[in-house]
Amino acid sequence: MTKEIVDIRLHGRGGQGVMTSSYLIAEAALLEDKYVHAFPSFGPERSGAPIAAFARVSDERFYMKTEVYEPDIVVVQDPTLLGQVNVAAGLKEGGIIIVNTDDPNSEGVSNLRNSRPDANFATIDATKIAAEEIGIKQTNTAILGALVKLTDEKIIKLDSIRRAIKERFKHKGFDKNIKAVERSYDEVKY
Repeated sequence: MTKEIVDIRLHGRGGQGVMTSSYLIAEAALLEDKYVHAFPSFGPERSGAPIAAFARVSDERFYMKTEVYEPDIVVVQDPTLLGQVNVAAGLKEGGIIIVNTDDPNSEGVSNLRNSRPDANFATIDATKIAAEEIGIKQTNTAILGALVKLTDEKIIKLDSIRRAIKERFKHKGFDKNIKAVERSYDEVKY
């Protein structure tokens, strides 16, 4: 029997909540009794430096504890990384790329699309959603609704993300973060 493991790599900058995004994916999957592993990859970089975080989700137990070198899904929380970091490196053929951007036709997004014509692309203006719903331009929760929608809730369900956010942000505006996730779910373009 083969195990279906879904590997997700998230790109952003230090201080943008990239690690929190990966942890929320893992926490939501745990609520569904799935097996998970979530962790960041960065060195002594300062706030604002490019970082990656990873989430690995499976219905069956797994023991792999490596970084995600061949992701099924890539999430780009900061579009200024396009052209600076090869965010699509190792992406499996037919994989999903989600980019937070207010301009789906920007040079960076277009170059990424052209470099990976086999990939399934989606864009979401998670920065705008976060600013309007949460009051800050931190996209770590706002982009997760797009991830849930694009995977047809097969990796994690929207309700599980809601519950994970409510638990993590108990007294810190979880309701606003949930609204941001729901908007992202509704507004993602693919």
